[in-house]
Amino acid sequence: MLLEFFLVSLGINAVFFACAALLRTDKVTDLSYSLTFIVLALWSILRLPAEPTLWQVLLSGMVILWAVRLGGYLVYRIHAMGVDHRFDRMRSKPLVFARFWILQALTVVAVMLPFALGYDTARADSPWVWLGGAVWLAGLWLETVSDAVKYRFRAQPENNGLPVTVGPWRYSRHPNYFGEMLVWWGIWLAMLPAWQANPGLALLAALGPFSLTILLLFVSGIPLLEKAAAVRYGKVWDEYAAQTSILVPWFAGKAASPPPSVPKKKR
Repeated sequence: MLLEFFLVSLGINAVFFACAALLRTDKVTDLSYSLTFIVLALWSILRLPAEPTLWQVLLSGMVILWAVRLGGYLVYRIHAMGVDHRFDRMRSKPLVFARFWILQALTVVAVMLPFALGYDTARADSPWVWLGGAVWLAGLWLETVSDAVKYRFRAQPENNGLPVTVGPWRYSRHPNYFGEMLVWWGIWLAMLPAWQANPGLALLAALGPFSLTILLLFVSGIPLLEKAAAVRYGKVWDEYAAQTSILVPWFAGKAASPPPSVPKKKR
């Protein structure tokens, strides 16, 4: 099943890479990312030799719901922005651009490791299912609320030039990323009964949410955003960062207060 996931993911991303390269557009990147998860979740059901259990259908539904929500938000955002500056140095270099798409395809497969290694034997007869479902739901709620609060904050002209410091962002600088981590660790926990006879596979499947966590913490997520925010917001960001948890929402110390308005330049 792992090989099937890889081939499907690579095929989807190859098609979207061709569209992005030929049309020189950034508006299909986030769509391809979310769509790959949706297709793999559906493929997990369709490839079963027998009728899927209700739990297997629910597992696929958990991934699809998360992917549709995230994909819808990201696609709407890129259409509003028009361009994704991450690719400014890649568009004119096809090989470098292609490398991004290959890595994206591999990332999706890595995150979906619990499905690849445990979907066929997924069972719902364990307290782990309820615990994992609760963690997944908490993560989905936190990620959704964080993105909604950020969108509303950015839509208000008076907040131009200010970092988001309200709602979940008052207690974490990256609550949406923490929510995404919870979603995938929750899915792994909920699928633990599938590996009851082979605990080693459970550890191997944990590389899925673990790889996502490492990616967001140290590679393409938080480090890039922290660096960009420090440049964009300057001292306001430094003050906010000094009193706000980088990831896990936390109440230690003072919660970040809304920063002062950026003084307007005199004409």
